[in-house]
Amino acid sequence: MRVSTRKFALGFIGMSLMVSEGRAQQTPADRKQSDSSTIAPDGTAYVTRVVPVPTTISPEAQKVLARVESDAAVPQTLEQRRTGTDKWQAGAGEESKKLYPVNVAADTIAGVPVRVVTPLTMAPENAGRVLINLHGGGFNSDSGSLTESIPIANLTGTKVIAVLYRLAPEHPFPAAVDDAVAVYKELLKSCKPGHIGIYGTSAGAILTAQVTVKLKQLGLPLPGATGIFSGLGDFSQVGDSIALYALNGFSGHLDPPNPSVRNLEYTGSTDRENPVLSPLYADLTGFPPTLFITSGRDLLLSGTTILHRAYLRAGVDAQLVVFEALPHAFWNNPALPESKEADQIMAGFLGKHLGK
Repeated sequence: MRVSTRKFALGFIGMSLMVSEGRAQQTPADRKQSDSSTIAPDGTAYVTRVVPVPTTISPEAQKVLARVESDAAVPQTLEQRRTGTDKWQAGAGEESKKLYPVNVAADTIAGVPVRVVTPLTMAPENAGRVLINLHGGGFNSDSGSLTESIPIANLTGTKVIAVLYRLAPEHPFPAAVDDAVAVYKELLKSCKPGHIGIYGTSAGAILTAQVTVKLKQLGLPLPGATGIFSGLGDFSQVGDSIALYALNGFSGHLDPPNPSVRNLEYTGSTDRENPVLSPLYADLTGFPPTLFITSGRDLLLSGTTILHRAYLRAGVDAQLVVFEALPHAFWNNPALPESKEADQIMAGFLGKHLGK
């Protein structure tokens, strides 16, 4: 069992986790083994919860949840972050290739660097189809161009173009959107729009919705399907889940969320309700079938589900899958049975809707 002390607002979306310092060094016997709550007049909740590791997930996932990280902040330079992320992505990409054999090559499309991930065999009907991956990484690093693309290329039997878009803070919004749009426009010269899909995780999930809005604004034909895997559609306010979970769920450092300073390196001076930056404020009617995936301890659980409902209100064929208990973007860990299931769901949806 583990006890997590969290402060969050019931009446105001986006208050942050306030975790007890030193919790990572405590033993279970040191911790209070009962639930408690105090609700302030403004609705802020001061709570203690005993949260057992659920048996509803795989043994491998249970071990992931049992990892302990300090609540203390660990400052990291951008160079350190990118170096570490690149090293992890390369290793995880090799592990993914063992499970899902593909060919990976570097290329440039419309002046934008990309990874071209190609299945070892491809059915004739897939030759004219392509999937665009917009990787995660907080808009400032690449934490998914391999792990998000390799399984999907293998499982769909379809070529995946992973866009290595320009990163913040050197290139804030809308640079990444512009790069993805440029690649899409180039692919339209050789592929029917209905034979193109766009998907991404985390920052890439956010970009997927942003790019779809931009394509509609430009009057371009929309893709056949999109996938928004743990994202959000509103930079003007923060959801409840980001006040509850760190990157790895209950464990790890959190800062109180503040909409006025959130993702400033990416958003820059752009109006937070700009419909491309925050698709929740855009006209979503006519958008392609879209799959949303998140998980029970995902810091972007709220953002994903709020945007999903906006798609539904616009009449979009939008499906939502929520995995039990797991943290943000867990499918980037290829060893988990739940990751294999998530990849199958993603590939099945995208493959089904391309070419209609």
